[in-house]
This record gives sequence, C-alpha cells and structure tokens, in this order.
Amino acid sequence: MNKHVISLFLVFWTLSFSYFSKAQSFHNNKIVAHRGAWKNTGAPQNSIASLENAIKLGCVGSEFDVRMTKDEVLVINHDAHYEGMDIEKTDYAELIKKTLKNGEQLPTLEEYLKAGKKQKKTMLVTEIKPSPAGKERAMILAEKVVKTVQKLKAQNWVVYISFDYDILKKVRELDKNAKLQYLNGNISAAQLQADNIGGLDYHFSVLQKDEQWIANAKKLGVATNAWTVNDTLVMDYFLARDIDYLTTDEPEKALVRNARFAKEKRKLVWSDEFNYTGLPDATKWGYDVGGKGWGNNELQYYTNADTSNALVKNGVLSITARKSKFENRDYTSARLLTKGKAEWTYGRIEVRAKLPKGRGTWPAIWMLGSNIETAGWPKCGEIDIMEHVGYDPDTLVGTIHTQAYNHVKGTQKSKKIFIKNPYTEFHVYAVDWTPEKMDFLLDGYVYLSIANEHKTVNEWPFDKPEYLLLNVAVGGNWGGAKGIDESVFPAKMEVDYVRVFQ
Repeated sequence: MNKHVISLFLVFWTLSFSYFSKAQSFHNNKIVAHRGAWKNTGAPQNSIASLENAIKLGCVGSEFDVRMTKDEVLVINHDAHYEGMDIEKTDYAELIKKTLKNGEQLPTLEEYLKAGKKQKKTMLVTEIKPSPAGKERAMILAEKVVKTVQKLKAQNWVVYISFDYDILKKVRELDKNAKLQYLNGNISAAQLQADNIGGLDYHFSVLQKDEQWIANAKKLGVATNAWTVNDTLVMDYFLARDIDYLTTDEPEKALVRNARFAKEKRKLVWSDEFNYTGLPDATKWGYDVGGKGWGNNELQYYTNADTSNALVKNGVLSITARKSKFENRDYTSARLLTKGKAEWTYGRIEVRAKLPKGRGTWPAIWMLGSNIETAGWPKCGEIDIMEHVGYDPDTLVGTIHTQAYNHVKGTQKSKKIFIKNPYTEFHVYAVDWTPEKMDFLLDGYVYLSIANEHKTVNEWPFDKPEYLLLNVAVGGNWGGAKGIDESVFPAKMEVDYVRVFQ
C-alpha cells in the first residue's frame, strides 16, 4: 500500500472516530425525539419543555429547528411563520409578544442550548432551516448558529442537520470536527463521504426503496438516520437493519422496540419487504410447479412465475388461489420457495401475513430440510410455522414432522390455537429455532415449544439447513376434509414481509 493511500485511510479513520467517539457518552439507543417529546406529553413542539421530556425519556437525541428573525436573533421554530408572523420579516421583540401554549416564550437558540447542556446523555440535533430569502441569508444563519454553539462550548452535544447541502458545507468550513447529517435524500453515501459530510438523515421511504442503502453507508463510515418514523412496523424495519438513529414523533414507542431489538442481539441476515412491483424477486424466490397432488391429494396446479397467482404490489406479496382450469386441475395457485437461494440453520424466521378465508383453502408458511432430495420426507425435517385450514376458522397450527414424529403415524408434535381476525388483520407468524429447542410464536407470544431430546436424527433432524415455503393449497386430505366453498375464490394470502434473524 503506498503512503498516499495510507494517509487517506488515516484521515478517514480519524474523521470517523471523531464522529462516533463524541457520541460515546450519550444514551445507548437509537431514538431521536423529533422536535422533542411533545406528542404524548402535551408540550409544544420545539419547546424547552419538549426537550426536557426527551431528556427524561432517555432519548439519544432531541431534534429542533433554527430560524433567524428580521433582527438576526436565532429562534427555535419549525415553520417559517409563528402565530401568523413571518419569522424572517419580524423582529424578535414582536414575536415573543405571543407565547407558546405552555406559557414559554419562543426559545432562542442560546436558551435552548443552555437547557440542553444541563445534561450529558442526550444529543442536540440542530436543524438549520434554509432561508426563503436565499443563499446569502442562509449562510449568515449557518455562521451564527456555529458561532453560538462555539460560544457556549456546546460542540460535543450538537449534531447539525439540514436540507441545504451548502449550509452543511459552510458548517464544515467553520468547524472541521462538526457532526453533520444531510436531510434531502438525493445524495449517495459515497458522495457524502467524499464531501466530508459524516451522516445521512433521510426520509424513511428513501431508505426503504433500496435495502442496501444502510449497509452501504455503514461500510463507508457514514452515519444513518431515518425520519420521521411513527409506525411501529417501520420502526422494526429499521431497527432490524441496525440503523444508527431513528427520528420519531413517538419516542416512547420507539424506545420500547429499540430495547427489544438490543436485548435479542440478533442481526437481520435475509429479508424480503416486497417494496417493488411485479413478480416476486427471482434472486430470492423460486417456484414449485405442477398439479400432482403434492402428497396430500391437493386440487390446485402450482404455476410458474404467473402474476395471476403470485404478485407483489403496494408493498405486499399476494399468493392467490383461483378457480381456473390449468392442465389437469380446476384451480391454480402458487408455491414459492427459497430453495437453492437462501437456506438457514437456526435463527428466527418471521412472516407477517393476512390469511385467506373460506372452506377448502389451506395456506401455509413452512420449512423443509435442504437434504430432502437425498434423505426424503420426513427424514429431512419439516417445520410448519403456520398452517390454517378454512373449514376451521380463526385457528392456527404449528407443527414439526420428523421420521419419529409425523402425521402419517399420527405422532407429529403440534398445537392448535385461536387467532383473532386472521382474515382482516396482519399477524406475525414466527419460529425461533436453536440447537436446543424450537419455539413457535404468534405476534411475539410463544404458544408451542418443542425441545431437542438429544436422541437420534429420527427425532431431531434440525441441525441442518432448511428452506422456506409460502403457498395456498386448495382442498386435499386436510384442507378439503369438509369440501370446498366455490364462492371464496379468488382466495389470497397477503405477505407484508419475510425476515430471518440469526
């Protein structure tokens, strides 16, 4: 390695270390309260009270917005107008004639920073707003913000964020050690790194469009933050991907979920969030094809890459069984599988899904041993994460099949439970598989636990890779035991996501 490359590496390492080392004394979570903690406390947004609430909650950061009045006083307010007055065209003395709903005056930046500096665990995430008057005034604002931070010796608390890239460059010019995050979502992590902007803080929808955004940024040492994440499912999406920060109006909810992910200490190793349109991702899913009854006298023909049976749209995978003649069958459907593309030994496999309703339907979320071609069934081991038969409404069955325990012998290990609103609401079906046991879960509740008896492979073949299957069967020995209601078709299972943690 030549000395120029070594020098560049050392510079980058030093900057990255500086960026993160300053955060080491702050709370060990990812949650940034957006405009403080206000939504569930009654405090006004961007008030000192909302900042103090965020600090009490234990958030790693509290975000706020800085604008400049006509007489160049720096004030904290999100909108360009305050109580009907244009902040940039109004003197501060005029603005503070109207108080916030809790009686506070419109805070100045200096007051806000002094309040934040009373503690050492919550960062002050400072958004410098672009100026409607143009770049010149925006640069004046940026310079005044940095000088105020420096005057109060608040650099260690402050992270600067902005939608205006030039504002961040100005801050960097004024403070080479400043922590920066860009908001607008239109610049790559590589370009941010090249421009010495240490972080990205993008709307969550931008980061969801490309599942590699976060991983790529992390490889480059660029901090990652998503705003404004209020839906708990979206929170889980980003926490599963180990995002650095999560900005939210609901810090109370986010902190609970953050703690859960931190406790489990698992990493997301594979997922499909179905954030695209068309056929299922061919790099992740293949198809079992045919109408041979599948060992259960099922009546459907499983098609190959047919959007009438397997379609991703609006963030959801739909597997649809139809009353439609195909070759020797009167029904069509789809059976997706990860075989040859993704297989796992141990881990937590989660699928969030909504089930089809109606007698004769048989949706399943399940796994088979990758050695099925050589070992055969049931020696390969089968894990039924979720099975449901339409003639037995509002029920869920979890099962394992092995050489010793299987439905042919009537010895399978399984449990049936009640499930509320499986046809109108999404639920999370999961298995937590370790070398010692297998826990079956519904919405996080363990309803069945099967221990490894440590006998032979006939009882526990589950120490080898398994692949995942998703399908909707029609009829069959179990699914069709009480006939088929022809009026329920088309019948579809909707899948919001599939995630695998290890």
